[in-house]
Parts: sequence; C-alpha cells; structure tokens
Amino acid sequence: MKQLNQLSQEEAKRICDKVMSFSKADECNVQLGGGSTGNIRFARNAVSTSGVIGDTQLVVAVAFGKKQGITTINEFDDASLEKVVRRAEDLARLAPENPEFMPAVSKQSFQASPTFHQKTADIDPEFRAEVAAYAVEACRKNKLIGAGFFTDNNGFSCIANSNGVFGFQRQTGLDFTCTVRTEDGRGSGWVKRSINDASRFDVREAVDVAMDKAKRSLNAKALEPGRYTVILEPAATSDLIGNMLGNFDARQADEGRSFLSKKGGGNRLGEKLFDEQVNIWADPWHPEIGVLPWDGAMLPRQRTEVIKNGRVNSLEYSRFWAQKKQVAPMASHGNMIMAGTDKTTAELIANTKKGVLVTRTWYIRLVDPQSVLLTGLTRDGTFYIENGKIMYPIKNFRFNESPISMLNNIEEIGKPVIIAGDEVPYQMLIPPMKVRDFNFTSLSDAV
Repeated sequence: MKQLNQLSQEEAKRICDKVMSFSKADECNVQLGGGSTGNIRFARNAVSTSGVIGDTQLVVAVAFGKKQGITTINEFDDASLEKVVRRAEDLARLAPENPEFMPAVSKQSFQASPTFHQKTADIDPEFRAEVAAYAVEACRKNKLIGAGFFTDNNGFSCIANSNGVFGFQRQTGLDFTCTVRTEDGRGSGWVKRSINDASRFDVREAVDVAMDKAKRSLNAKALEPGRYTVILEPAATSDLIGNMLGNFDARQADEGRSFLSKKGGGNRLGEKLFDEQVNIWADPWHPEIGVLPWDGAMLPRQRTEVIKNGRVNSLEYSRFWAQKKQVAPMASHGNMIMAGTDKTTAELIANTKKGVLVTRTWYIRLVDPQSVLLTGLTRDGTFYIENGKIMYPIKNFRFNESPISMLNNIEEIGKPVIIAGDEVPYQMLIPPMKVRDFNFTSLSDAV
C-alpha cells in the first residue's frame, strides 16, 4: 500500500521540474517535503489519543535581481503549480531589494546519508498500541502512574533550483517520552528516546528506567545549595551543551554577539576554551544519527570538527557572511556528536566519593549570552552519591551554570547515547559526564 503523502523521487522531480518550467523569474528555488506522522499518547495509565497526520508541502522562492518572493501550496495539479509560481513572482516584484541577497547556489553533489530505516517506516497502529500497552500495564502493576507520548515519522525531503540543483531523500525517526509518578505524587522518573531506526528501540528498557527513577526518588531530602561534583546523564548534558553549540556561528561572533566574540573585533576560532577531553563534531553520514546531506541553503553538509582537543576548530559561515569575509561558506550542521569512553553512568557513580546525580535539566533560560550562563531546574530524579553509591534522593535544585565552565571542569566522560535535547533543534550523540563545581543556587519544591 502506498504510504500516506509519500512521493517517489520521480514524482517529486516531476513536480519540481514543472514548477521551474512555469517560472519567468531570474531564478527559482523549490523545496518539497511530506510524509506521515503517527502518534499515541497516554496519561494516568490510559491511552488518551492516537492517530496519523499526513501532509505534503511545496515552497517556491523566486527572485528578480535582489527582490524575492516566497509562497507555499499543498496542491500539485498543473494549474495549482502555475498559480503558486505566479503568486511568488507577484510578491517578488512588490518586495524591496534584499541587501543581503545571495543568488541561487550552483549545481551541487550530495552523498546519500542514512536517514531512512525500513523498520521505522513499517511502524503501524499495532506497534504504537504495544508501546503504550507495555508502559500502562507496567505502571499499573508497580502501583505507579505513567504518562507519555510516542511519535514516528516517515517522509521525504526534496530540493531543486534553476541552476540544476536536485536532491531527494527519504527520512524516518521516532521519539518516545515517558514520565512516571508515584501514587502520592512525591516521586517522579522520566525517560526519553530519540532513534532513527525502530529496531534499536526497546520500550521495556525505557519504561523500566522511568519506573525505577520514580520509586527511588521518594522521600527526597533537602541538600544545601552550593557547588557540587555532578554526574549529568545524557538528557541533562544535551540541553546544556546544545545551548552553547547553537552559538558556533561566525557572524554572531564577528559582530560581538556571542561568547566566541573577541574583544576588539573578530572571533576566537582556534583558541583553546575547553578541557582537552572535549571533542565535538558534526557528521551527516553517522550511522546512528544520519541527517540530510544538505542544509536549508542547499549547501552540501560535510563532516566537520567543531571542537577538537578543547579548541574551537570551526564556525558556520552563511553564504552572505562568507562572501563578506572572503572565505568558503559552511553548511549548517544537522547533528552533533561528542566523543566519550566505554564507561557507563553506573561506573561514573562508582568512581565518585561525594556528588549529585542529575537525570534531567528543565526550563532552561539564557542569563548572559557572552558567557552562555544558563539557569534552570533539575527534575524527575536527583540523587546524592557517597563513596560510589546512590545514598538517597534529594530535592531538586535551581542552577546557574555555563556549559563553557562545565566543559572545563570535566573529571570523567561516559559512553555516548542518542538523544534529542529539548533545547536544541538537532539530534545528538552525547555522553554522561562527571564535572566538578557545578553551581546549585537554591532548592525547588517541584518533583
């Protein structure tokens, strides 16, 4: 059976070619994408909603000189395609000139990346129901209350322009979150899994983690705020580091708007700002978290060392800023991978004399962009460690901390896992880590 809103490469190319044949503008750029997203939601140990949503959308951008017009449509007969092109051209003629306009990119080559997995594409209502059923029944048996959301997507992305650019690729992925509370509401556990390949997803493992955290977080004790050695699980690490990685943009740095700005002008490319253990890179062809081999500007992505042995190794350059600075443009990254070791979180705990284990950070806000000082809360399982063992649950903290300082205070790094942080727009392969002098500023009554 044909997948909902799923076009083949030939069908997508026919639409793109037809759009460009209608265009009378100096240039025409086309983005076409669609597919379906299935979901199931449960709360208070009962399924509340489920369904499948599908859509396909065409974005047409044309230009006359430096005047641009952009329109969208989800109808694909010839009359509709011509109508959307004419509308874009009318808007372009009315628009003021864009002083930062860049002409359409020349023809590019894109190396296919592993964004499609058949096991994920094959997910059906029965699969989703089994995920929710296990979570609900496991929580009931353990006298716990579970809530969660499972989504899976199966779609395609296509780009083309009047200079001969064409790219087409299918994509799949799934996300699962589950929050488990004790019946009295005093204990809470949480888990998140973001995976491209459904064969790597184990709902039992995930739900069991959340239930264990909920049961162990009962009767939390208050610990004085202050600076502690902290073990951050990957979900906590990704949200903090993700806020920093979004600033690796050359223009922001050159214009004095980021922590990578140099006093007096310029940026800090090449400077050592982190512990030597810190190595972070982007790789569209990573087998576990592959992303599209092009970015929103139709530039080909490449494997890029972002931080190497603690040094700022590269910055993203938009086409406009690259031209201004007379350097090669760099495509925006679609994923981030941080090097780690084979150590588990349990091994990091075993090597800790005194410290705090943080399951998750939440409600993160930027305090100071020049230092990337962040404030936020711990939640869903925070524990006190002594002599290599978790001794008891503790009340949650508010923290004020910068990921820059954090990455200079590393004591140990664990094994990277896949996670999509709530605060970042891309998937990450990120390890748990033990850091010293993490700054907890006050207590929080939330669980």
